[in-house]
Amino acid sequence: MEFFLTEQQKMIRDMVRDFAEKEIKPIAGETDAKHLFPANNIKKMAELGLMGMNIPEEYGGASVGVVPYSLALMEVGQKCASTGVTMSVTNMVNEVIYAFGKEEQKRKYISRICSGEYLAGAFGLTEPHAGSDPASMKTKAEKDGDYYILNGNKIWITSAEISGVIIIWAITDKDAPKNRRLSAFIVEKETPGLIVGKAELKLGQKGSPTNPLTLEDVRVHKDNLLGKEGDGLKIALMALDGGRIGIGSMACGIGTGAIDIAINYAKERTQFGQSISNFQAIQWKIADSMAELEAAKLLCLRAAWMKENKVPFSKEASMAKVYSTEAANRVCYEAIQILGGYGYAEEYNVERYYRDARATTLYEGTSEIQRLVIARNILQ
Repeated sequence: MEFFLTEQQKMIRDMVRDFAEKEIKPIAGETDAKHLFPANNIKKMAELGLMGMNIPEEYGGASVGVVPYSLALMEVGQKCASTGVTMSVTNMVNEVIYAFGKEEQKRKYISRICSGEYLAGAFGLTEPHAGSDPASMKTKAEKDGDYYILNGNKIWITSAEISGVIIIWAITDKDAPKNRRLSAFIVEKETPGLIVGKAELKLGQKGSPTNPLTLEDVRVHKDNLLGKEGDGLKIALMALDGGRIGIGSMACGIGTGAIDIAINYAKERTQFGQSISNFQAIQWKIADSMAELEAAKLLCLRAAWMKENKVPFSKEASMAKVYSTEAANRVCYEAIQILGGYGYAEEYNVERYYRDARATTLYEGTSEIQRLVIARNILQ
């Protein structure tokens, strides 16, 4: 059993760490405060190959593997979760098109996403009445000659307003079994009838726009069907498995960013004539936080290694996601406790990490859904 990174993996991690420190960190606070999408940094990340890390080079990807992808998201998440979630979802969209797309679809769309021509890709699955249960969605796709006509509503769509392409799920056969009702379509954002609503006002990750979508007679050519009719649920579940590694990894970064600030503060802050880092209460918070984050990172890297080596990883991805995201929330809470009142103020940034961490237990499947996936895998 090998626990050491390869030289290539270290090189990629260090490259992303350096970029995040120099380019992402300086604007992270403003990105949050002003709800600004970090477009320039996303373009630079695309140039570095971070938007298609598991995509073959022939399609414009970096083809470096899932473990480096996990490591990269830890580094990006440590500086700015808004940037991290954009990177995670965009990679997920690219991988879905690569895994299920026709050759023409791959050539047409993947390189545009990898290069930054499209700032992001979006994942149009969730609906007002279909969140954790995507098979119950209402959006329909009716055949009309060589086209499908899509009508329906989507919510909580990350990057919708700045994406170049959105994968939209819709019912193509309402009478089919639940696992065969849905199909997935590649829809360009400027397609007539696809209406992107106003970005939601959120607790955290404010530099990542999250929008509702309305589809009013959106005409999509049959060539933009992803996979085959009825493959929609299979495609969604495969994508979410990989997405959980990304969000879990990003959560590790968020927790690390928060506790690093708290550690530095504890060394400098004095009370009762000594550094508060000398007090057992503070030391235990730091020790527990670091142990949890280390365990979380190992869970994410294990799931990443399994995916990279074509080993079934659904259960392990859910384990990584639920543990990492909940650990990040606990660590951010403790970081605020260590800073006391200063932790509640914007100046020290831990309140931003605390807010950003909260959403990680919700998207790509809630913590409750992760436990359901894990239990089903074990009991079956």
